[in-house]
Amino acid sequence: MRCSACANQIVDFDYLDSSLQRSLSAWSKIKTRRETRLCAKHQRKLTQAIKRARFLAILPYVNK
Repeated sequence: MRCSACANQIVDFDYLDSSLQRSLSAWSKIKTRRETRLCAKHQRKLTQAIKRARFLAILPYVNK
């Protein structure tokens, strides 16, 4: 099974994109590769985009 980002030819993840919220758990933890169905390369890029969004206060660090 191919990575969904590879199949759709996604190069980078935008940290301003609101769809990053889907890659977070209920407690705002980043989901694993098994849960997101991404390859290692795209999981690293997704993680970096989420961390940038958190730093800029676009995404929360923790949900209560």
